[in-house]
Amino acid sequence: MSQKGPFVRGLRQRLNFVAILTSLFVPWLMFCVMYWAMSFSLHYQNSFICFFVVFLGLCVVLAIGLFAFDAMKRKRGGGTGWMDNDVRNHEPTWLVFLCVTCFLAWLLGFVAGDVNYFQHMEPYYDMSNLNTYPNVDPSVIRGQQLMDAGRISFSEGSKLDLSRSMGFKNQELYCVAPIVSGSDPKHISSYDFWAVGLNCCSGSRADFHCGEFNNPRAAAGLRLMRDDQRAFYRLAVQQAEAAYNIKSHHPLFFQWMKDPIAAVAAYMDEGYKYYLLGIFTHFIFQLFLVTCACLIFSKMGTLA
Repeated sequence: MSQKGPFVRGLRQRLNFVAILTSLFVPWLMFCVMYWAMSFSLHYQNSFICFFVVFLGLCVVLAIGLFAFDAMKRKRGGGTGWMDNDVRNHEPTWLVFLCVTCFLAWLLGFVAGDVNYFQHMEPYYDMSNLNTYPNVDPSVIRGQQLMDAGRISFSEGSKLDLSRSMGFKNQELYCVAPIVSGSDPKHISSYDFWAVGLNCCSGSRADFHCGEFNNPRAAAGLRLMRDDQRAFYRLAVQQAEAAYNIKSHHPLFFQWMKDPIAAVAAYMDEGYKYYLLGIFTHFIFQLFLVTCACLIFSKMGTLA
């Protein structure tokens, strides 16, 4: 017997309200967890657990997909009673929506977290694990002595020798300039400390303008951590060796700046900023999707 009284209508409204809230918050929480796992220390310290969490997130998406598939089968198979009819009319549509948006949230969280980790948090963790060396004289200290250096403060009077800068072109322009000390840097037996930068020189002449090259207070360096760029900077150093008749037995590459400690902290700040911005943006995005779904489902007659 069909029941169409106010009790049934109120029950259907309540069931849809729960479905709407579930469709809003579950995908958003999925995004937050995936974004967090891929962005921060779990990824750096234990990548196995990190990717296991990601795998569990995908399993949740697949489980929701199975529920949605089963609900669609029950809807097509028919049923008896007003409750079966209500479930057939409403549950499959919202479950399918929930499955699709959860998968989208899982994928976006995975990708955005990996980008945030690579761009901001991995350099921060790498720098934090390396040593800091004060008062390093580049004319005396050799590169082999500071293999574990992450941040270096050079001795008073250290500067960039812009007259011996060089650039190597390989799609990007990899620019280098030796870090020297003293009034006559020609006595240095091996130029092992180099300031580097991307696309901040012409490559055809000595015109290095990377980092804080024109800051008279800059006398420190932040270690280059990009393994994919290091080989090209070495080629630029080899070109400088040939062009200026100098030697560099073990070159180390740094971003030339005044305050490397603040620069390292900035990596962490950027990582957290992008995480908070990401979860806020995805919440607005998910709210937009749920609103659109409510409008579409109401026109389809699947929303009471």
